[in-house]
Amino acid sequence: MIDKLNFIEERYEELNRAISDPEIISNQDEWKKLVIEHSEIEEIVTIYREYRRVLEAIEEAEEMLRDKPDPEFRELLELELEELSPRREELEQRLKILLIPTDPRDKKNVVVEIRGGAGGEEAALFAADLYRMYTRYAERQGWKSEVLSANFTDIGGVKELFFIIEGQGAYSRLKYESGVHRVQRIPTTESGGRIHTSTATVAVLPEAEEVDIEINPNDLRIDVFRSSGHGGQSVNTTDSAVRITHLPTGLVVSCQDEKSQHKNRDKAMKILSARLLDMAQQEEMAKYAETRKNQVGTGDRSERIRTYNFPQGRITDHRIGLTLYKLENFLDGDIDEMIDALITTAQAESLKNEEGISNSR
Repeated sequence: MIDKLNFIEERYEELNRAISDPEIISNQDEWKKLVIEHSEIEEIVTIYREYRRVLEAIEEAEEMLRDKPDPEFRELLELELEELSPRREELEQRLKILLIPTDPRDKKNVVVEIRGGAGGEEAALFAADLYRMYTRYAERQGWKSEVLSANFTDIGGVKELFFIIEGQGAYSRLKYESGVHRVQRIPTTESGGRIHTSTATVAVLPEAEEVDIEINPNDLRIDVFRSSGHGGQSVNTTDSAVRITHLPTGLVVSCQDEKSQHKNRDKAMKILSARLLDMAQQEEMAKYAETRKNQVGTGDRSERIRTYNFPQGRITDHRIGLTLYKLENFLDGDIDEMIDALITTAQAESLKNEEGISNSR
């Protein structure tokens, strides 16, 4: 670990010199790339330097104790060691976590897909609640969100909805939300006061960029048609809605929210690209199923990940066994506590795997 940290510190010093070099500053593209790399390793270098200072202080205190000082000074040294030892362990643990290889997709924007599942209209209403929860969370983070495609029920429920969230680290925070979300509550239409159980599915996909996936235009069939509102009523007198079929996979994406055919086509392509990238990554992950144990759960969207229980005001995440009693705030986008717990668990699992690999060498 120390060798790796020394190498990172040396690279940090190289970058310090490079980003102050007038010749490099004149090449803005190169300079920006180096500034990003510099900022990415700054935290680990800062913590490593503090870790070294703590180790030196411990060594110095232990050396003084070996010289058998007078009782009063010995007591001071022992108190200092009592404070320094936990700090050393804390910094060491933090460094180990920072050295875990990061997911290269973590900084990406995300395309989120929400669908009403089992439970009819109540499931669609719950899907709409989840959509509001994620957009409120995005607002809290200072991120932007935009609907790409939506299919609502007559009373405002969500049959199917795609939207994009743009912001630094959006995928790193939201990637654990993929799965089946279950709600237990009394529907407004229930006269007998019985609690119903419904579900909605969420898929969080990293936004695809051109460098991520290449789509051959010859593999696409693009159809245009007239947009329609609820109940089939026309909302547009021109053929502005777009349906794109990816012939090799059979994936079909429709978008009719915009009056412009061009805008609908762009949004449909965003969804299609994200789904094709996700499909390729799922296939790749399936080849290495055993190595995926460092993730929270399996990531399989068929697994129930969380229950929202309205009568008890609680949310339970079944992957990590965490229950929170703040349902109203949670659905208003206050979900950081849950996300932080999921990330911490994932980091602990990754650390365990990394140490297991190191020990086996």
